[in-house]
Amino acid sequence: MLRPRIIPCLLVHQGGLVKTQGFKEPKYVGDPINAVRIFNEKEADELMVLDIDASVNGTEPDFELIAKLAAECRMPLCYGGGVTTAEQAARIVDLGVEKVAVSAAAIVDPALLTRMAAAVGRQSVVAVLDVRKRSGLFAKGYELVTHNAKKVHKLDPVTVAAELQAAGAGEIVINSVDRDGVMQGYDLELASHVKRVLKVPVTFLGGAGSLADLGELIQRLGVVGAAAGSLFVFKGKYRAVLINYPTPAQKKQLCRDALKR
Repeated sequence: MLRPRIIPCLLVHQGGLVKTQGFKEPKYVGDPINAVRIFNEKEADELMVLDIDASVNGTEPDFELIAKLAAECRMPLCYGGGVTTAEQAARIVDLGVEKVAVSAAAIVDPALLTRMAAAVGRQSVVAVLDVRKRSGLFAKGYELVTHNAKKVHKLDPVTVAAELQAAGAGEIVINSVDRDGVMQGYDLELASHVKRVLKVPVTFLGGAGSLADLGELIQRLGVVGAAAGSLFVFKGKYRAVLINYPTPAQKKQLCRDALKR
């Protein structure tokens, strides 16, 4: 039976664990391997690790780091960053990773997802869409960005999400650039638009600042992935670095209460 998932998202920059705001100014918050160990102890549902350097620098995935993460991780692991071929995806899965995420490469070549699905199974293929509101006095709607929001694609994210689902994505992750690191709640309007057109599992990232924000997303959309970065690495109004995650009892109660509303 499918159920909501609460997912920490870890960003890797220059080998360290960082947190950004609006995809800018990465702040070092620790060692990714140590973070994985803590999330193991806290029994996280799933873990997402995104290398934010690889696509920008045009480098391939850091297979050495991936192997270390997979060996340590005791929960389903999704890894993204620098994947451009089905062969790379297969190598990552062989290292013990359950899901492989792609972003820019899938937008340029949706058939990559088809090839990946043939190589590792559709359930292991994740498409990540970085989305922000269009800028300008009369601009409306949303647009896609890649390469840490440095490259803009004049494409409708909802339409692209549906196309990538058809191409072979077994899951879609919608990452709100505008909400990244602000901890003021998810973009529920965007989330609702996307959820309506997709049949595969969907995960939303960007904006969660409290357990109540996770509950509101689940209450509004039902069985989805509620991912967060800042919420699980910072504590308190001064944003002291502290890896945290709801207890199993808190998580169970949160999801139960949200789905009852």
